[in-house]
Amino acid sequence: MKRRRKKRTTSLLVLAIVLIGGWLGLKPSQSQNLWQTAQALLPTAQSSTTNSTSQPNASTAQLADLDYRSGQSAVVAVNNNKATLDPASWKTNHVVYADLDQLNRTSTANTAYLEQRNVANDSLRVRQTVQPTGWHQKFSGRQAILNRGHLVAYSISKGISVDGNYDPNQQSGDQNNLKNLFTQTAFSNQRLQTVYETKIRTALRNGKKVIYQPHAIFRGSELMPRGVQLQAISTDGSLNFNVYIFNVQPGFTFNYSDGTSQTSSLQVPDTTI
Repeated sequence: MKRRRKKRTTSLLVLAIVLIGGWLGLKPSQSQNLWQTAQALLPTAQSSTTNSTSQPNASTAQLADLDYRSGQSAVVAVNNNKATLDPASWKTNHVVYADLDQLNRTSTANTAYLEQRNVANDSLRVRQTVQPTGWHQKFSGRQAILNRGHLVAYSISKGISVDGNYDPNQQSGDQNNLKNLFTQTAFSNQRLQTVYETKIRTALRNGKKVIYQPHAIFRGSELMPRGVQLQAISTDGSLNFNVYIFNVQPGFTFNYSDGTSQTSSLQVPDTTI
């Protein structure tokens, strides 16, 4: 109501100025100057710009709609890089593995409640055989362009069984668990996501308790995710991040509907936030 009154008052003021100018018999040039002054008093629409490196309070659908442009950062801050998780919800050491959707995709976030004992020994890794949706491996030289990307990384899931409970007899981290794997580019996994997993691993080694929620982001019924959202917070608040990582690979373009790819001139900087 206050805005309407202000707008009505301003409009009446402009009209009064114009009428006064006519009554005073001003010259055309003077009338034009008066009119420009009056227009300056009118309220103007505020323009908004979207920063490609920041998506405040973005929903899953909004993240899925983002398109990557060659040369831009492949990491986007979500909610000003602050997690939306509640530190007080950490009660016991376990992982909530979401069920696969009707297309057998890991399209719902997994949530891990982690502590120091979950830091795994890499020497216990085994060869992965699972083929997540959209899996069409290709090599550049001798380097694979795709990885079986873990939502909750092997390195921070020691002792977590496939049902998500802690089992002290299980010494390795999560490996061939369909509910925890998605088709991820080698660059997204090994150069970008690993940076944030290292932050979590460091916090755990320092005795922190951490809530971690990775979420593969699919667009519509596509079988290969467009990216992955990672957010984590420690119970003392010293660790806190919320990012979206595009699922892209330098030199390749993907058909996300089925995961096939072709060579291209796509450039992806090796930078994080």
